Amino acid sequence: MPETTDKRRLEGVPLLPVPLSVLDLSPIIEGGDARLALSNSLDLARHAERLGYRRYWVAEHHNMPGIASAATSVVIGHVAGGTTTIRVGAGGIMLPNHSPLVIAEQFGTLAVLYLDRIDLGVGRAPGTDTRTAIALRRNLSGDVDQFPQDVLELIAYLDEPRPGQAVRAIPGMGTKVPVWMLGSSLYGAQLAAALGLPYAFASHFAPEQLGDALALYRAQFRPSRFLDRPYVMLGLNVVAAENDAEAQRLFTSLQQAFINLRTGRPGPLPPPVSDIAPFLADPRIATMLKSVLAVAQVGAPGTVKAGLEAFIARHQPDELMVTGQIYDHKARKRSYELLATL
Repeated sequence: MPETTDKRRLEGVPLLPVPLSVLDLSPIIEGGDARLALSNSLDLARHAERLGYRRYWVAEHHNMPGIASAATSVVIGHVAGGTTTIRVGAGGIMLPNHSPLVIAEQFGTLAVLYLDRIDLGVGRAPGTDTRTAIALRRNLSGDVDQFPQDVLELIAYLDEPRPGQAVRAIPGMGTKVPVWMLGSSLYGAQLAAALGLPYAFASHFAPEQLGDALALYRAQFRPSRFLDRPYVMLGLNVVAAENDAEAQRLFTSLQQAFINLRTGRPGPLPPPVSDIAPFLADPRIATMLKSVLAVAQVGAPGTVKAGLEAFIARHQPDELMVTGQIYDHKARKRSYELLATL
């Protein structure tokens, strides 16, 4: 069994300077199905727990043929019920799709079942296309504009009940599930700073405003009962393998998936290919892919370590949340294992 991060730290083995966590989209692979995807998610969570990763988050996406985590709170229960120590949460719940009371009840239930191991990251994006968002919400008017009030309402439901409070989340009240603000632009950074919440930035698919968002969050942060100083977690695609060539080959699954998504052909996660160049014949596709995956770290352990150290030095995160969309489950587990030993 691989050594855990805590054991290696006690033995003085060099580690990356920030904690590592996992973001899992429960990928449905070509030739597979949702049942396999969710089984693999639990297996990966147990693997990450043994390796000493801090958190294991799943994300809300709808009408996506390659993602099995649409019922996010159900998947969190599946993962938390099969693990014992790792924190499990949402990265995140797209709050405009839901009533704050319903989310407070769901995560309050998870909190009483799994004690102090549940996190709740919230975002304002729909997590899908417009037609599916309408099917989810029935009415799009005003939902996004209501987001700050919805966040405050959600936090209140998870807090201690107030005298005379007519509507309470049961379970939920008093659980104080930690709420994180998610973002891929300046909006989330500003709101997280104003509310004094921890902030998770989606640099794994939207790195363009990373520097500006972090600067804004840190400059405008107001200490709160949740945090006395800013806390930043950054999403990052990492594919590690025994050598650079194999890592680049495994990475082509994610590259193909982004191409399919951005050209209106979302589907299951494709198997890797030996040469991605034919997929990049259109310069617009090549430019898009270079932009969305600009901070991805791909290669042998030494290559990945050097890239991560430079990324950490530049952006000074408090934590990294790593995602690895790798077709072969054994190779995905091996990637996280190699990363944990850097």
